[in-house]
Amino acid sequence: MTERLTLHAHGIKPRQVDEVVAVLVRGGLIAYPTDSGYALGWRTDNRHARDRVIRLRQLSRQHHFTYCCRSLSDVGKLTVVNNQWHRLIRQLTPGPYTFILPATSEVPRDVRHRQQTIGVRIPDHEFVQALLESLDEPLLSSSLILPESDEDIFDSEDLFDAVYNDVDLFVDAGYCALEPTTLLDLTGDHPVVLREGAGAVDFL
Repeated sequence: MTERLTLHAHGIKPRQVDEVVAVLVRGGLIAYPTDSGYALGWRTDNRHARDRVIRLRQLSRQHHFTYCCRSLSDVGKLTVVNNQWHRLIRQLTPGPYTFILPATSEVPRDVRHRQQTIGVRIPDHEFVQALLESLDEPLLSSSLILPESDEDIFDSEDLFDAVYNDVDLFVDAGYCALEPTTLLDLTGDHPVVLREGAGAVDFL
């Protein structure tokens, strides 16, 4: 049975954050709000949770998941970032951008893309930042987009009904607009826009 935790508009309560962290530490899978819509989240070493996401979203086992990070420090532990890309990421974050970068040895082999890269982002969302600070590690994440839905679900009540029994905890923040992040490939000498989303790219 899926638990449900409702966030209040007047601020994030530490007790609520602790409850979510406890579910993740126990090996749970959560649905949670971000600055680009609801997402699914789990710890890096939780292969069972990753398999659940693959089944829920009907994804291939080669699907690329994203690390949600709290800061550039976390990004630097997971990826190889030169000075040029460090400045760009610092300029654009926190915000609606996902960056593709070479992975470091700290990233498990089965999480890396075929080209030995990973996606990382720093969300601009109060709850996510509080969660990552308390968890003290990046969180693997996937957009909560269901394969059999005829249209995007924005209402949290409908979304909860759609994932009931498929996740261990649903963090309910009410309406959360689904605006995909802008995806930037930073593995070469120049940034390449792989997907234009909520983040502006006119400065590139």
